[in-house]
Amino acid sequence: MSLGEHLLELRRRLFLSAVAVILGMIAGYFLSDWVWDALRAPMDLVAQRHNASINYTNITQAFDLKLRIAFTVGIVLSAPVWLYQLWAFIVPGLSRREKQYGFGFFFAAVPLFFAGCAAGWYVWPHIVELMVGFAPVEDSVFLVASDYLDFVLKLILVVGVAFVLPVFLVLLNFAGILQAATILRSWRLAILAITLFTAIATPAADLVSMFFLAIPMVLLYLAAAGVAWLHDRRAAKRADVLAAEYAA
Repeated sequence: MSLGEHLLELRRRLFLSAVAVILGMIAGYFLSDWVWDALRAPMDLVAQRHNASINYTNITQAFDLKLRIAFTVGIVLSAPVWLYQLWAFIVPGLSRREKQYGFGFFFAAVPLFFAGCAAGWYVWPHIVELMVGFAPVEDSVFLVASDYLDFVLKLILVVGVAFVLPVFLVLLNFAGILQAATILRSWRLAILAITLFTAIATPAADLVSMFFLAIPMVLLYLAAAGVAWLHDRRAAKRADVLAAEYAA
């Protein structure tokens, strides 16, 4: 394809992705009230012990919040479409081996990302309750709606991305950049880093949530090391066979 044909193909892919996102946003707009009710549920529990509420600081903030929720839901709902469009645009330029790696990464990363988001969704209500609980009972707790939404979404997305990181280790191994031995030798540092991450992402006093995040992340790291070890072992056997053939 010429440069002009590539640009036309890119425009078509972007158009289809944009249509999918817009349709997802329309659905997200109708779901936004339900999503917001679920997101602010921890504050209802906090309000039983404090004078607590979520506040809107200007006239348009409630509408802006609804649009932001709709946009986020739209991105999530349309993810299969725009991810496919991105993949379909890139695939023609990849070699057969690169396509195999890419397919493996795609089909492993997407479910792991959603699993991480689900774990973040489980953890964040406990974090909100615990953090706000440090306020004295006689004090009032007034949270800005936009700040509250940013905190929740960032926490969920960060945990989702953290669950995908082991897939990057496998991809680097398959690309010949990172050896399995290096991954295995670094297991102490990896566990320490995971523990620190989960301690930051969850309050130190909430050990259940901390272990809920840490245990699957450690298992994913070990699984990535195991996959990399099997790949290196097969690669070494292929190298030995080729060396024997050339020697003969």
